Amino acid sequence: MRIGIIIALGTLFSFLHMLHTVRTKALAQLQQHVAERSEQEQAIFVLAEDNHTFLKKALEERIRELEREDVSARFDRLFARRPDGTVRNRPELVDGKREVQGFISPNVVIDDGFRSRFMAAHDVLTRYGQAIGVRFTTTYINLTEGGIVGFWPWAPTWAQQVGPDFSITNYEDYTLTLPENNPQRQTIWTGIYLETVSKVWIASVSTPLDVDGHHVASIGNDVLLDEFMHRTVNEHLPGVYNIIFREDGQLIAHSELKSKGATTPYNILRAAEQPGDAAHRLGSKENAAHLRGIFERVKNREPAQTLLALPEYGEYVAVMRLKGPGWYLATVLPESMVSRPAFAAARYILLLGILSLLVELVIMSRVLQQQVSHPLKKLLQATDKVAVGDFQVALDTARQDELGQLAHAFQRMADQVQHREEALRQGNEGLEQRVEERTRALNDVHARWMQTARRTGMAEIATNVLHNVGNVLNSVYTSVQLARDRTAGMRLEHVGRVTRMLEEHQSDLATFLTGDARGRHLMPFLDKLGENLREDRAEIVSLLDDVGRYTEHIGDIVKVQQNYARMPRLHEPVDLALLVEDALRINSAELTRHQVKVARNLASLPPVLTDKHKTLMILVNLVSNARYALDTVAPGERRLTVTLERASTDRVRIGIHDNGMGIAPEMRPRVFQPGVTTHEDRHGFGLHASALAAQELGGSLTVHSEGTGHGATFILELPYHPARPRA
Repeated sequence: MRIGIIIALGTLFSFLHMLHTVRTKALAQLQQHVAERSEQEQAIFVLAEDNHTFLKKALEERIRELEREDVSARFDRLFARRPDGTVRNRPELVDGKREVQGFISPNVVIDDGFRSRFMAAHDVLTRYGQAIGVRFTTTYINLTEGGIVGFWPWAPTWAQQVGPDFSITNYEDYTLTLPENNPQRQTIWTGIYLETVSKVWIASVSTPLDVDGHHVASIGNDVLLDEFMHRTVNEHLPGVYNIIFREDGQLIAHSELKSKGATTPYNILRAAEQPGDAAHRLGSKENAAHLRGIFERVKNREPAQTLLALPEYGEYVAVMRLKGPGWYLATVLPESMVSRPAFAAARYILLLGILSLLVELVIMSRVLQQQVSHPLKKLLQATDKVAVGDFQVALDTARQDELGQLAHAFQRMADQVQHREEALRQGNEGLEQRVEERTRALNDVHARWMQTARRTGMAEIATNVLHNVGNVLNSVYTSVQLARDRTAGMRLEHVGRVTRMLEEHQSDLATFLTGDARGRHLMPFLDKLGENLREDRAEIVSLLDDVGRYTEHIGDIVKVQQNYARMPRLHEPVDLALLVEDALRINSAELTRHQVKVARNLASLPPVLTDKHKTLMILVNLVSNARYALDTVAPGERRLTVTLERASTDRVRIGIHDNGMGIAPEMRPRVFQPGVTTHEDRHGFGLHASALAAQELGGSLTVHSEGTGHGATFILELPYHPARPRA
């Protein structure tokens, strides 16, 4: 375990060190790559601006030279007006791959000044166009009136194919060179756009030319971006990718960008306005949001900061701004590319550590087997021999290590045990006699203890029987008293008076019943009297039924207590709601006499299998105790609440709550002990017997009280075993 922990810690520290080293090296390499890549990519932009400086000077000089010459003949020889109103090169005189092309819109007024500027642009591009075309596919000069002269070897028939509605004023490079848009008169780069004739993505750079304070022309180059985009997407360090975008959010190049079929560039900042287009152009909305996050971090960085950490994306970004167009070149390095080599190295270290640990364990196993296991095995065999009484053991005591010392100590122990065994055998004969005498004494004590325990058990059983029978006898006495009072109150003397009255008028009975005032009330009186007698008879019968049921319960109580010493009663289907009602009925006389209001909240449950009479005994005790607890409450405020509900899938709960005297906190732990009671005239065995009965039923009896004066709640929980319906 220690070696394994050391290997794990070594692997962890190695991983952290390797991760730090690899991250530092990777980030340095990333920054160097971006710096070198920016120098490479911006070279064409810097060269274009240098060329413009040269061409601007050459064009201005040529314009001033031709202002003193008549170029009409040469202009008419090279260019001709077409039926559509445009002026273009004569196709039979120009080879677009090697010569300059020209185009003039129909609405341009061609005067001497325009001809001289147009031919000056033609002469400058004829002289320098091919040399510049080595690096730039397009070099052109726009005249502010609406003419364009250019060297387009990649589109040799551009001037012949362009439509008559073509206007250089619709292009961004023309607008950017106007004095109101470019007061500093500096070289300006456009964004990317789809060229109308060739249908390729390009970016343009323009430099305005002012002669004598007037804007007369602008010099421009078009940079084809297909190769530029392809190089940006495909040429990168392993595991990283490149992005190029403009400061206004225009995306130039991205590995996920789909430009096929698109006519406008993708703008990062306007992606939220067109989520469908963003998902289509970048593959998913997540990619668009990711790109927006990178763009925001790059824009908000410090000017000199070239390396950014994006922990939310698990990436690093190295960024440089390209000279010329001012585009941002960003190279994104995922954190996984940094941690992967560290993980690989950590795995190798861990595998080597585990292999070393396995080799060490094999060596240790062989050494332990030869030097420890075999000697211990012999020592164990010697132990077994000593255990069975054979003290003739021979161990290797010549070894000087701990096992040799242990063998020597065991040998001495065996010898000493042998001597003690002999001494014990001699003393055993006298000990046996003393043991026999002590055994007889213990048997006598045990017999007396068993007799005492039997009497104690009989006393407890008798106490439980007397307590439970006393509760039921109170109800029997109350029912008998009510029946006697009801019998004594029966109006039987009225029957004799009616009989005497009828005998007195026996001779004229019909006349007496119809004509005499007393006779006319006689029949209704007899009817009412009979009704009262029937009611009294029904109530007396009900009270006698209660007496019979109580008497039967007394017998069941005796049987239950007798069963403490015998096998438990068989469980039978019991309707717990009816059993609760029986318990309330047994105590109904006392509850009525003490003006206790009973509230019932009994759930409808199917019959369950339990011991009916034990459960009834518990409920009778709980109701009786609750009634006694209500003696301290005013008669009009005495409340007894009985609930029946499912406590869980396998338990049913019966709660008896009263608002009586409550239980003090120090009394709650002792309330179920025998002899503990809060009433002077009670013996304290009812709750103890009920708790024992609840345990015998597989349930429990608990109590809850907030304290003295706050009432108490006794909760009986029983196993919930629904009875199967009989066939």
